[in-house]
Amino acid sequence: MRRSFKFLLRPTSRQAAALAACLEDHRILYNAALEHRRTAYARAGVSVGYGDQSAELKHIRAEDPDGQGRWSFSSQQATLRRMDKAFRAFFDRVKAGRTPGFPRFKGRGWFDTVEWPRDGDGCRWDSQPEHPAATFVRLQGVGHVRVHRHRAVKGRVKTIAVKREGSRWYVVLSCDEVPAQPLPATGAVAGIDLGVASLVTTSDGHHIDNQRHLAACAGRLASAQRELARKKRGSKRRRKAVARVAALHAKVRRQRVDGAHKAALALVGGYDVIVHEDLRIANMTRSASGTIDAPGRNVAQKAGLNRSILDAGWGVFLTILAHKAESAGRELIAVDPRNTSRTCSRCGHCAKDNRLTQAAFACTACGHTAHADVNAAINILRAGLALRQAAQAA
Repeated sequence: MRRSFKFLLRPTSRQAAALAACLEDHRILYNAALEHRRTAYARAGVSVGYGDQSAELKHIRAEDPDGQGRWSFSSQQATLRRMDKAFRAFFDRVKAGRTPGFPRFKGRGWFDTVEWPRDGDGCRWDSQPEHPAATFVRLQGVGHVRVHRHRAVKGRVKTIAVKREGSRWYVVLSCDEVPAQPLPATGAVAGIDLGVASLVTTSDGHHIDNQRHLAACAGRLASAQRELARKKRGSKRRRKAVARVAALHAKVRRQRVDGAHKAALALVGGYDVIVHEDLRIANMTRSASGTIDAPGRNVAQKAGLNRSILDAGWGVFLTILAHKAESAGRELIAVDPRNTSRTCSRCGHCAKDNRLTQAAFACTACGHTAHADVNAAINILRAGLALRQAAQAA
């Protein structure tokens, strides 16, 4: 399996300055490559590819030995590939008829990651094994940076990336050949319904609470954003206010990911087969404001629902659940979510009036009553087992 491991870096002040300079030079390289492509096509109708720009790196480094020449050649190639990937995604969207979104120049604060595509080429994980009590990663132009390794790294380190999040620096290892860790079979199966009141409701009636981390931090975040709005652009105080808002958002993000890990671990440990809805979260959280000619309805209510869905972090949870299920040898099945909350799990009658409130389900045909989320989870489980049986029969 391919897995990523993320660890906090403990750089010295000099190393932190070097990391910031490395990030800035790679951002400049990215923007220069983008400008090169735009200018070549606008003036001469010539399309410049990754191969052309990679071949020019040697001359760029020779002309600027104290700037671009300080850093790893491979990491600069990875930055050029990143920009090439943005162009390929742009053309794919054009062909598919979607909103294209032409690649943009990266401003300060919008370029926070540098990647080294191979361990040993401009970087080295665990670069000082003679110090068993500490772990270091060596980065060309930066030195041996101490790593807060809170768990063992498994598999073979493939790529190394350094990421800045606010005032913190992280190293992200992408590892191949990570061994699976199958759990003993339990014989239990479950359907899960994702919600806002409860993050997860299982078909056997268990609920995992939605911690609402963003709502809990809303007061402090609103205060920090008001302070930010009053600061003069370009000032030192504004930069501090921006850092405070970013730190609050980062804390909420870490809390949300931690909660998703714990919820997914509980499900994977308790069930052999887990069935969930194949949700299109981006469509579900699309704005209802509409246009001037055709304004939307219930815009404030829809905005509040969107905020609650995104605060619950369904997408993060499903991604983590998929990774943990693969590692533990569990089976994960995604089913069509249509009408799962309107269909009676006892008689199969489907009607909008079956669910008149958020929590209560009452079938208008047979009179069956149940918690609405539990009823939906039972329908999800039934649909998933039917798909599984059909796949096994084929």
